Amino acid sequence: MPVMGAFIVPHPPLIIPEIGKGQEKGIQNTINAYNKVAQKIAAMKPETIIVISPHSIMYEDYIHISPGSSAFGNFSKFGENTVSFEKNYDSVFAETLTDQAQSAGIPAGTLGEKDKSLDHGVLVPLYFIEQQYKNYELVRISISGLPFLQHYQFGKCIAKTSDTLDRNIVIVASGDLSHKLKEDGPYGFASEGPEFDNQAIDAMKTGDFLRLLSLDEKFCDKAAECGLRSFISMAGVLDGIAVEPEILSYEGPFGVGYAVCSYLVKGTDDTRHFDKLFEKEKKEMLLKMKDSEDEYVRLARLSLETYIMDNKRMKRPELLTAELLLRRAGVFVSLKKDGRLRGCIGTITPLTSCVADEIIRNAISAATEDPRFEPVTKEELPFLVYSVDVLDEAEPVSSIKELDVKRYGVIVTSGKRRGLLLPNLEGVDTEEQQVQIALQKAGILQGENYQIERFEVVRHK
Repeated sequence: MPVMGAFIVPHPPLIIPEIGKGQEKGIQNTINAYNKVAQKIAAMKPETIIVISPHSIMYEDYIHISPGSSAFGNFSKFGENTVSFEKNYDSVFAETLTDQAQSAGIPAGTLGEKDKSLDHGVLVPLYFIEQQYKNYELVRISISGLPFLQHYQFGKCIAKTSDTLDRNIVIVASGDLSHKLKEDGPYGFASEGPEFDNQAIDAMKTGDFLRLLSLDEKFCDKAAECGLRSFISMAGVLDGIAVEPEILSYEGPFGVGYAVCSYLVKGTDDTRHFDKLFEKEKKEMLLKMKDSEDEYVRLARLSLETYIMDNKRMKRPELLTAELLLRRAGVFVSLKKDGRLRGCIGTITPLTSCVADEIIRNAISAATEDPRFEPVTKEELPFLVYSVDVLDEAEPVSSIKELDVKRYGVIVTSGKRRGLLLPNLEGVDTEEQQVQIALQKAGILQGENYQIERFEVVRHK
């Protein structure tokens, strides 16, 4: 089994004495734990060390693997030039990993490197490792904005690459925990900060990586975490592997959580395929949601599933309520997957004879015509969450002061250009923000004249 072990480590630059200038003594437990990690790695003598860093080249929809034969880095960004490292890359591993990821349908590879120099998410771990062990090649990997599950599955590709090449590897998942633990910390305080750290540490100490996969992304964003996707990629490397977990330290004296954890490989364990467990739980949850859908959402789901599975548009069902059959109104259908928007298309004014037909039409459009996304596939259907917004008639307003971002949607018009934004959307917190987004959607430039209308909706989930 070429995967020898894995480690979670933080990367505060001030832990380096030349940078900390005494401040590093405030996280002495972390330093002591880091030295233990370096000793463990030296005893393993891996051929290749994989460092996953949140501060490498990061893309929203692509996991970057650093290309080339070597890279150099120092701490000049932190006012220190004397501590530096130059490491040879395991370029064969990087190339093979790219092929494995592509075969698995995961967007990852060596394209688009804008900065070749080693980042501090890599340099801090190397500072400690290099004191104990130098005879290895490096693979540097980023995280991305892709969902947690895809990072886990990418980790499985790392393990498969290790097996394919018969390469003994160690994984170093670099990342801090919450950055919002204290009011006097550099990022302030949020109640989600300590809660995130508590949940993450509980998962780490037991090796229950399903709990990491199941964390809500919005909750994690509010906690201002740094390293979760690094840790989840590491967990994917350990898929199906029995491990001996050990928390070596945890502290957060500066308002940022620092954890050091060790996972020694002990054999195989078929109960530890956490991506499968996660997908099973998610399917069960979505089935419960499906059972509680009202007839508006059920109609949208049936329309889309009929279109994708049977390659035809469904006929309107006969047994529907009067409002669906007799009312005409604009309708928006929204699709989400893994908590993220997957498509949204609608009509401001009705184009069909009734709300039911409007839903049938717009559900298909949301999945196949939204220019921001690729068309929905058959495999995605079980994981979609639907919502249907039925619009009341719009009324003109003379001022933004007549809007309410939670209650009213907004329509802006300039000539033939129109932009609409639904009410009560996550991340849209002010009326000014709501109008600006609608103007952007319409292509109306700053300084141009435009009219504003507001409307209410009934949202069905």
